[in-house]
Amino acid sequence: MILYEYPFNERVRTYLRLEHLFSRLGELAARTAATDHHFAILTLFEIMEVAGRADLKTEVLKDLEKQKHLLASYRGNPAISEAALDQVVGHLDARFSALNDMQGKTGQGLSEIEWLMSIRSRASIPGGTCEFDLPAYFAWQHFDADRRRMDLQGWIQHFVPLAEAVAILLKLLRDAGAPQKVMSTQGHFQQSLPSGRTFQLMRLRIDPDLGLIPEISANRLMVSVRFVRFQGADRLQSVSEDAQFELTYCA
Repeated sequence: MILYEYPFNERVRTYLRLEHLFSRLGELAARTAATDHHFAILTLFEIMEVAGRADLKTEVLKDLEKQKHLLASYRGNPAISEAALDQVVGHLDARFSALNDMQGKTGQGLSEIEWLMSIRSRASIPGGTCEFDLPAYFAWQHFDADRRRMDLQGWIQHFVPLAEAVAILLKLLRDAGAPQKVMSTQGHFQQSLPSGRTFQLMRLRIDPDLGLIPEISANRLMVSVRFVRFQGADRLQSVSEDAQFELTYCA
């Protein structure tokens, strides 16, 4: 099954983008090729761009605190394991403390590394990181792979508290939804959302063998999905067939 996720607000959109970037960074940094490490550094710069919002850290801390209060309301419920509840609250407390203890904006320490920032200033120029523009960076790419990985891990540490906080928030959000089987009609699906509930994330799972790609639009009142598929290698075409898929709304 292929999973597509659609955020209902800008905050969750930012969390999903960060999760995507952190996943890519972890995969690239673990490899040994200099080219992979080059793109790991470019991913670091992307994370700095997304995480550089002055209010992001505050928003994440507020969401961690909100989840703690929500979980506290379940205490005394016989259907809820107190031990499991304590474990999750403990994880939230740890993520809150680690992120709150960071000084300034996330990744601010990297912006003070002049050598890295010289790479960042050239990275947006096509071919701007060639050896004649950045000889020190070219030399770094010829270091032993273990040395480069050690450097990367040091830089990644600046983002670990944010990465872990975003990961637990998204996990709790995803766990809050209940999947339902639905059917599109002639390539389209629409569903009104229940009033009085505010959803933050929609998850759509579909069988890859169907070859269908969902184009999703949604607001607080309604969800609309239009299915298309590749026609050849470079063109998308609307479909007119019915298809079953799975939807999960996460509040």
